[in-house]
Parts: sequence; C-alpha cells; structure tokens
Amino acid sequence: MPEVAHESISPETDSTLPPRIIVIDDEAAIRESLQLLLELEGFEVATAPDGAKGLQALEDSVFDLALLDLALPGQSGFEILQAIRAQHANLPVIMITAYGTVQNVVEAMHFGANNFIQKPWDNEKLLADIRGAIGQHRAETENIQLKRALKQRYSFENIIGKSETMQAVLDLVGQVAPSRSTVLVQGESGTGKELIAKAIHSHSPRRDKPFVPVHTGAVPSDLLESTLFGHVKGAFTSAIASKKGLFEIANGGTLFLDEIGTMALDTQAKLLRVLQDRKFMLVGGVQELQVDVRIVAATNADLRLAVREGRFREDLFYRLNVITIDLPPLRNRKEDIPLLVAHCLKRFCEENQLPLRKISPETMRALIDYSWPGNVRELENVIERCVVLSTDQTIPKELLPDHLTGRSFEASLLQNNPDASLFEILEEIEKRIITDRLEHCNWNQTDAAEAFRIPLSTLNQKIKRLNIEIRKKLKD
Repeated sequence: MPEVAHESISPETDSTLPPRIIVIDDEAAIRESLQLLLELEGFEVATAPDGAKGLQALEDSVFDLALLDLALPGQSGFEILQAIRAQHANLPVIMITAYGTVQNVVEAMHFGANNFIQKPWDNEKLLADIRGAIGQHRAETENIQLKRALKQRYSFENIIGKSETMQAVLDLVGQVAPSRSTVLVQGESGTGKELIAKAIHSHSPRRDKPFVPVHTGAVPSDLLESTLFGHVKGAFTSAIASKKGLFEIANGGTLFLDEIGTMALDTQAKLLRVLQDRKFMLVGGVQELQVDVRIVAATNADLRLAVREGRFREDLFYRLNVITIDLPPLRNRKEDIPLLVAHCLKRFCEENQLPLRKISPETMRALIDYSWPGNVRELENVIERCVVLSTDQTIPKELLPDHLTGRSFEASLLQNNPDASLFEILEEIEKRIITDRLEHCNWNQTDAAEAFRIPLSTLNQKIKRLNIEIRKKLKD
C-alpha cells in the first residue's frame, strides 16, 4: 500500500471527484485498516507513517480531510495539527487517539481540530463524522469559488468593469497580489490607481497589516524624506520630537507611493536603497532600521521619458517596474460606463438619503458619447451633481454639465442672464474653467495650479474672488 500519494492536482476542490483523505499514523495496522475501510466507502486514501511525511504529502497534493494520530514519533499530533493549520487553514482534521482525556479533547479543539475520535473507534460513527466534515468543507469551498467567479466577472471590490481591458487588469491583480513583488501602476489621473493598489494589498498575505498611501507630489520635497523615513529629535529646525516615517508605519504591509514621478532625485536614491536592502536610516539618525514593506507605486507620467530627460533614476525605474499594470482610460472602455453609472447612482443616493435615481436613455447616450478626460473621477463628480440636483426619479439630460451635452456655455449664460456685461460673462467663464480643472485634479489646488502654470497663491485668490466652493477630494 502506498505511504504517500504525490500526484499533482488542482488546488480547487472538484466536487465530482471522490473525496481524498490522508491518514497520518505511526502504526501500520491502523493505517491499513483505515485505508481499507475508507476505500470500500469510495474515498481515495493516502497514508503517512509520521508527521513530517504527512505534511510533505499535504504540500504535494490536495486532500479533503486529514485523519491525524495524537501520539506520533518526533513531533506530536498537536504540533502537526498546528503546522497543518498554518499552511492549510480550512482543511478538516479529525484527531484519533487511544488517550481520549478531557484535556486532550480541549487541547485538540483549541488547536483547530474538527473532531476527536478515540481508539477503538466505531466505524459508522467515524464514517458519519468524515462525511459531515467533508460535506461542510466542500460547500464552503464552492461558495468561495462562486463568489470569486462573480467578483472576477463583474467587479473586484470597488473596481467596476466587465470590459476585456479591465478584466485583463483584474486577472493580473489576482496573479500578483499573493506575491511580494513591487508593482508599478500606470494610468491617467482619475483612472483608479489607488483602488488597484488597495485591491493588491487586500488580496495579499499582508491584508491584515497596514496599507499606507502617500501622494508624493502633494508633499513638499524638503519634507518628503522625513515623511517616508521619519526623523530624530533635532534633525532639523522644526524637529522638536522624534517621529516615525511611513516605511516604519507600513512595516509588514504595503506602502502606496502615488505619483512617484514627482519625487526628487535625492529622495529617489534613498528609496532605491530601501528597495534593494530593506534598510533605511531616520533623517538625522545613525542606526539602520530593517523593514518588510511591499511597494506599490503609481504614476500618470511617462517614467521612461523622465529617465531619458534625467528627472528619474534609471536604476529605480527598473526596481519599480518589476510588474506593470496599465489602467485604461475610461474613453477606451465605454462598455463599462453603464455599470459605473449604476454604481455611482446607488452610492450617491444612499449618501444623500434620496430614493434611487434612474438615468434616462438620452442622458446615458450623452454619458457614453463623452470622452471623459478626467476618467472615472470625473464621471463620479458628474453623477453626484446629477443626484444632488435631481427632483424626479429619472435624471434628464438637461442636468448634465454643458460641456457634456455640447450646449454652448456662452449661449446658455446669455439665455439665463440676457443683460450680463462682458465682465460678468468673462468672470463666469473663468469660474467654469477653474472649477473644471479642479474637478479633473480631484480638487487638489496644488495640482490645479501646476496645470495652469500659475502660483498656488494666485489660484487661491481667484477661488476666493469667484466664490468657488472647494469640494471634498475623492479617492484616486
């Protein structure tokens, strides 16, 4: 009789195949009798004479249940049970022993045993316990697989998309998430780069550790190094106390570096060292700190061009560019717009405590025909506006911003205010342009000022003069 089966099968449980059981017991007679009993009942059985061989069998193949003896040579059954739970958390395990004390039963259940059978066992009861444990395990596994299939088909957490391009992105996210590899997410502003980073983290072994995002372009270059690596007291004028950096805070988890292309060259050099050695020093410190942090970086810029122009280190680019995920702009996946609209309608109606709104066919046609330079973020802003301004259950096309419907802004302004002076018209046009730019920049005034190529103070003065209401930033 074979001691261990080594054939490789899919890790997905197939309910059409006979259940597979491994018997781990140091007594040959026990192994043989259990194998005979179980095979007569239609189970596939492999056996192992000790815990080490049993654990190896579980690594080499897939089983529906383990029968585990308590008294094993070398490592005890309790130690093997803990090792099984560490690697195969959901595998049903039934402990078998001649020493069925209350203390043993309690300890077995504490370490995760599904049941505890005393030798000599009753065949019918043992078979009933095995069938019950396997049936429950397979039902739970099939439910997980069904949810996974639905998620892959329609959405991935808060990432909505059924288009081929988005499904390819989600497939890649699913592949890379369990690894520890560095990931570079590329895409235009508003395409959802932070959502992709969060999806990678939440489906990785680091999911229970911190996810720490930082928009490197929003932090002044002279403060970014301290923000990332921390500093000791007295490291610079305003360092009145020591402070942990984001690398230390994210230890064991994921650090999301958004708009990595804006990082200064000297900070890039220090980031490269962390990626290479997993070590860094606090600003003003002398002691190296060891960290285990996964980096997910994002950019809306062409980093290869930045490398050629000397604005980005080539060695850092190749360190970051281990796995690249390219997010398509919304204009290239318009079949996803109806799904995104439905998602946004539900979200904003709930947030504003309104009955669920619908989109008229004419409104949906206009949304699909628009090019969406601000991508999903701009779509969210438009749908929120429509929900807030709507008075009926169905949202008409007239509630869309003028630039979506092709209506002349100047004509609509004159129609509403035929006596408007040239100064008033120009002021209203300036207000509209600044508001649109702020929407495209996720209401980040620093980014908007850079896009306009004006000082931030000038933009702030215009915002105040034109009474532009600054809205809450949305996630990227």
